[in-house]
Amino acid sequence: MAIPETYRTNFGTLLRAAADGNLALMECTDAATGVPRYVIAAVARVGEDFVMTPFGHLSEGNPFNAYVPPVG
Repeated sequence: MAIPETYRTNFGTLLRAAADGNLALMECTDAATGVPRYVIAAVARVGEDFVMTPFGHLSEGNPFNAYVPPVG
């Protein structure tokens, strides 16, 4: 299965943020459920403000149980 270009672009942004030391782990609230989520975000400065761009949240429990790897 091919990974869509937008996801590859976002992954590149995430890698650059990590290389530059501009990643954060933030506690947020899931908009749909109200459950706390621990979100990985890139951090940028716009003037005096910080802008956080969320990329995903850490998995509850054992992440190996949450995903099935590609086969073949």
